Amino acid sequence: MKKIINIIKNPKFKMISILTFLLFVYTTICAISYAQSVSQDLSNSVFRLHVIANSDSEEDQNLKYKVRDKLIEYMNSLIPECENKNEVIAKAQEHLADFKKIALNTIVSEGYDYNVDVEIGNFEFPTKQYGDISFPAGFYDALKVKIGKAEGKNWWCVMFPPLCFVDISTGIVPDESKKEMQNNMSEEEFALISDNKSADIQFKFKLLELFGSNSFLTAKK
Repeated sequence: MKKIINIIKNPKFKMISILTFLLFVYTTICAISYAQSVSQDLSNSVFRLHVIANSDSEEDQNLKYKVRDKLIEYMNSLIPECENKNEVIAKAQEHLADFKKIALNTIVSEGYDYNVDVEIGNFEFPTKQYGDISFPAGFYDALKVKIGKAEGKNWWCVMFPPLCFVDISTGIVPDESKKEMQNNMSEEEFALISDNKSADIQFKFKLLELFGSNSFLTAKK
Protein backbone atom coordinates (compact mmCIF):
# COMPACT_ATOMS: atom_id res chain seq x y z
CA MET A 1 0.00 0.00 0.00
CA LYS A 2 2.86 2.35 0.87
CA LYS A 3 4.48 1.70 -2.50
CA ILE A 4 1.24 2.50 -4.29
CA ILE A 5 0.86 5.77 -2.38
CA ASN A 6 4.46 6.70 -3.18
CA ILE A 7 3.86 5.98 -6.88
CA ILE A 8 0.72 8.12 -6.88
CA LYS A 9 2.59 10.98 -5.21
CA ASN A 10 5.41 10.74 -7.74
CA PRO A 11 5.43 13.90 -9.95
CA LYS A 12 6.12 11.82 -13.09
CA PHE A 13 3.12 9.63 -12.41
CA LYS A 14 0.93 12.69 -11.92
CA MET A 15 2.19 14.21 -15.17
CA ILE A 16 1.59 10.97 -17.11
CA SER A 17 -1.90 10.68 -15.61
CA ILE A 18 -2.77 14.25 -16.58
CA LEU A 19 -1.45 13.79 -20.11
CA THR A 20 -3.32 10.50 -20.50
CA PHE A 21 -6.54 12.13 -19.33
CA LEU A 22 -6.08 15.10 -21.66
CA LEU A 23 -5.37 12.74 -24.58
CA PHE A 24 -8.57 10.83 -23.78
CA VAL A 25 -10.59 14.06 -23.66
CA TYR A 26 -9.06 15.28 -26.93
CA THR A 27 -9.71 11.96 -28.68
CA THR A 28 -13.32 11.91 -27.44
CA ILE A 29 -13.94 15.48 -28.62
CA CYS A 30 -12.47 14.65 -32.05
CA ALA A 31 -14.65 11.53 -32.30
CA ILE A 32 -17.79 13.47 -31.37
CA SER A 33 -16.93 16.26 -33.80
CA TYR A 34 -16.36 13.75 -36.59
CA ALA A 35 -19.65 11.95 -35.85
CA GLN A 36 -21.57 15.24 -35.80
CA SER A 37 -20.03 16.39 -39.07
CA VAL A 38 -20.65 13.17 -40.99
CA SER A 39 -24.11 12.73 -39.46
CA GLN A 40 -25.02 16.23 -40.67
CA ASP A 41 -23.57 15.56 -44.12
CA LEU A 42 -25.50 12.30 -44.49
CA SER A 43 -28.67 13.98 -43.30
CA ASN A 44 -28.15 16.65 -45.96
CA SER A 45 -27.66 14.00 -48.66
CA VAL A 46 -30.54 11.63 -47.92
CA PHE A 47 -34.35 11.83 -47.97
CA ARG A 48 -36.14 8.78 -46.59
CA LEU A 49 -39.62 7.27 -46.72
CA HIS A 50 -40.83 5.87 -43.40
CA VAL A 51 -44.09 3.92 -43.15
CA ILE A 52 -45.31 2.73 -39.74
CA ALA A 53 -48.02 0.06 -39.48
CA ASN A 54 -51.03 0.26 -37.17
CA SER A 55 -49.86 -2.85 -35.31
CA ASP A 56 -47.71 -5.96 -35.69
CA SER A 57 -50.63 -8.18 -36.72
CA GLU A 58 -50.15 -9.95 -40.04
CA GLU A 59 -53.07 -8.04 -41.54
CA ASP A 60 -51.74 -4.63 -40.52
CA GLN A 61 -48.24 -5.47 -41.72
CA ASN A 62 -49.60 -6.56 -45.12
CA LEU A 63 -51.60 -3.34 -45.29
CA LYS A 64 -48.44 -1.36 -44.58
CA TYR A 65 -46.75 -2.87 -47.61
CA LYS A 66 -49.71 -2.12 -49.85
CA VAL A 67 -49.73 1.50 -48.72
CA ARG A 68 -45.97 1.61 -49.27
CA ASP A 69 -46.26 0.30 -52.83
CA LYS A 70 -48.87 2.89 -53.77
CA LEU A 71 -46.84 5.74 -52.25
CA ILE A 72 -43.65 4.66 -54.02
CA GLU A 73 -45.52 4.32 -57.31
CA TYR A 74 -46.87 7.86 -56.93
CA MET A 75 -43.54 9.30 -55.82
CA ASN A 76 -41.86 7.67 -58.79
CA SER A 77 -44.18 9.61 -61.08
CA LEU A 78 -43.23 12.91 -59.42
CA ILE A 79 -39.44 12.97 -59.19
CA PRO A 80 -37.89 11.84 -62.50
CA GLU A 81 -36.98 15.43 -63.30
CA CYS A 82 -35.67 16.25 -59.80
CA GLU A 83 -31.90 16.72 -59.72
CA ASN A 84 -31.25 17.01 -56.00
CA LYS A 85 -32.65 16.30 -52.57
CA ASN A 86 -34.14 19.76 -52.06
CA GLU A 87 -36.14 19.46 -55.26
CA VAL A 88 -37.45 16.06 -54.17
CA ILE A 89 -38.51 17.40 -50.76
CA ALA A 90 -40.17 20.43 -52.36
CA LYS A 91 -42.07 18.15 -54.73
CA ALA A 92 -43.14 15.86 -51.88
CA GLN A 93 -44.22 18.86 -49.78
CA GLU A 94 -46.25 20.23 -52.69
CA HIS A 95 -48.12 16.93 -52.98
CA LEU A 96 -48.37 16.06 -49.28
CA ALA A 97 -52.19 16.02 -49.39
CA ASP A 98 -52.04 13.61 -52.34
CA PHE A 99 -49.82 11.22 -50.39
CA LYS A 100 -52.36 11.18 -47.59
CA LYS A 101 -55.25 10.69 -50.00
CA ILE A 102 -53.50 7.78 -51.72
CA ALA A 103 -52.73 6.12 -48.38
CA LEU A 104 -56.32 6.58 -47.16
CA ASN A 105 -57.80 5.27 -50.42
CA THR A 106 -55.56 2.21 -50.24
CA ILE A 107 -56.59 1.54 -46.65
CA VAL A 108 -60.31 1.89 -47.45
CA SER A 109 -60.01 -0.32 -50.54
CA GLU A 110 -58.53 -3.03 -48.31
CA GLY A 111 -61.50 -2.83 -45.94
CA TYR A 112 -59.99 -0.81 -43.08
CA ASP A 113 -60.93 2.56 -41.61
CA TYR A 114 -57.60 3.67 -40.14
CA ASN A 115 -56.67 7.32 -40.27
CA VAL A 116 -53.29 8.37 -41.70
CA ASP A 117 -50.84 11.02 -40.56
CA VAL A 118 -48.38 12.18 -43.22
CA GLU A 119 -45.59 14.68 -42.54
CA ILE A 120 -42.16 15.73 -43.73
CA GLY A 121 -39.57 16.42 -41.06
CA ASN A 122 -36.22 15.58 -39.55
CA PHE A 123 -36.57 12.35 -37.58
CA GLU A 124 -34.31 10.11 -35.54
CA PHE A 125 -33.51 6.68 -37.00
CA PRO A 126 -31.55 3.78 -35.52
CA THR A 127 -28.88 2.07 -37.63
CA LYS A 128 -30.64 0.61 -40.66
CA GLN A 129 -29.57 -1.66 -43.51
CA TYR A 130 -30.92 -1.60 -47.05
CA GLY A 131 -29.47 -4.51 -48.97
CA ASP A 132 -25.70 -4.15 -48.69
CA ILE A 133 -25.99 -0.44 -47.86
CA SER A 134 -26.04 0.56 -44.16
CA PHE A 135 -27.10 3.91 -42.73
CA PRO A 136 -25.81 4.86 -39.27
CA ALA A 137 -28.09 6.05 -36.50
CA GLY A 138 -28.91 9.73 -36.64
CA PHE A 139 -31.43 12.34 -37.73
CA TYR A 140 -32.59 12.21 -41.34
CA ASP A 141 -35.11 14.15 -43.40
CA ALA A 142 -38.02 11.87 -44.21
CA LEU A 143 -41.59 11.57 -45.41
CA LYS A 144 -43.22 9.81 -42.47
CA VAL A 145 -46.52 7.96 -42.88
CA LYS A 146 -48.22 6.72 -39.71
CA ILE A 147 -51.13 4.31 -40.20
CA GLY A 148 -53.78 4.20 -37.47
CA LYS A 149 -52.15 3.94 -34.03
CA ALA A 150 -48.72 3.53 -35.64
CA GLU A 151 -47.71 0.93 -33.06
CA GLY A 152 -46.42 -1.70 -35.46
CA LYS A 153 -43.11 -2.42 -37.14
CA ASN A 154 -41.97 0.21 -39.57
CA TRP A 155 -40.64 0.03 -43.11
CA TRP A 156 -38.23 2.49 -44.66
CA CYS A 157 -36.30 3.19 -47.81
CA VAL A 158 -34.34 6.04 -49.38
CA MET A 159 -36.34 8.27 -51.72
CA PHE A 160 -33.27 10.30 -52.62
CA PRO A 161 -30.88 9.11 -53.85
CA PRO A 162 -33.64 6.87 -55.27
CA LEU A 163 -33.34 3.43 -53.67
CA CYS A 164 -37.06 2.97 -52.99
CA PHE A 165 -37.53 2.03 -56.61
CA VAL A 166 -34.84 -0.64 -56.60
CA ASP A 167 -35.60 -4.35 -56.17
CA ILE A 168 -33.07 -5.55 -53.59
CA SER A 169 -34.51 -9.05 -53.13
CA THR A 170 -30.98 -10.31 -53.78
CA GLY A 171 -29.77 -8.29 -50.79
CA ILE A 172 -27.46 -6.21 -53.00
CA VAL A 173 -28.12 -2.69 -54.27
CA PRO A 174 -27.33 -2.58 -58.03
CA ASP A 175 -24.15 -0.82 -59.16
CA GLU A 176 -26.21 1.69 -61.17
CA SER A 177 -28.02 2.81 -57.99
CA LYS A 178 -24.77 2.95 -56.04
CA LYS A 179 -23.30 5.13 -58.77
CA GLU A 180 -26.17 7.57 -58.37
CA MET A 181 -25.61 7.62 -54.63
CA GLN A 182 -21.92 8.33 -55.17
CA ASN A 183 -22.84 11.27 -57.37
CA ASN A 184 -24.86 12.79 -54.52
CA MET A 185 -22.50 12.05 -51.64
CA SER A 186 -18.94 12.75 -50.70
CA GLU A 187 -16.39 9.96 -51.06
CA GLU A 188 -16.24 9.64 -47.26
CA GLU A 189 -20.02 9.37 -46.86
CA PHE A 190 -20.40 6.73 -49.55
CA ALA A 191 -17.51 4.68 -48.19
CA LEU A 192 -19.13 4.66 -44.74
CA ILE A 193 -22.54 3.42 -45.88
CA SER A 194 -21.45 1.01 -48.62
CA ASP A 195 -20.26 -2.54 -48.12
CA ASN A 196 -16.68 -1.61 -47.29
CA LYS A 197 -14.88 -4.07 -45.02
CA SER A 198 -11.74 -2.08 -44.24
CA ALA A 199 -10.93 -1.74 -40.55
CA ASP A 200 -10.70 2.06 -40.82
CA ILE A 201 -14.17 2.41 -42.35
CA GLN A 202 -15.67 -0.06 -39.87
CA PHE A 203 -14.19 1.94 -36.99
CA LYS A 204 -15.60 5.22 -38.34
CA PHE A 205 -19.02 3.64 -38.84
CA LYS A 206 -18.96 2.43 -35.24
CA LEU A 207 -18.24 6.00 -34.14
CA LEU A 208 -21.36 7.14 -35.97
CA GLU A 209 -23.40 4.35 -34.42
CA LEU A 210 -22.10 5.17 -30.94
CA PHE A 211 -22.60 8.92 -31.05
CA GLY A 212 -25.48 8.88 -33.53
CA SER A 213 -27.60 6.87 -31.09
CA ASN A 214 -27.39 9.73 -28.59
CA SER A 215 -29.75 12.51 -29.67
CA PHE A 216 -27.77 15.26 -27.97
CA LEU A 217 -24.78 14.48 -30.17
CA THR A 218 -26.48 14.09 -33.53
CA ALA A 219 -27.10 16.73 -36.12
CA LYS A 220 -30.71 17.47 -35.42
CA LYS A 221 -32.28 20.37 -37.28
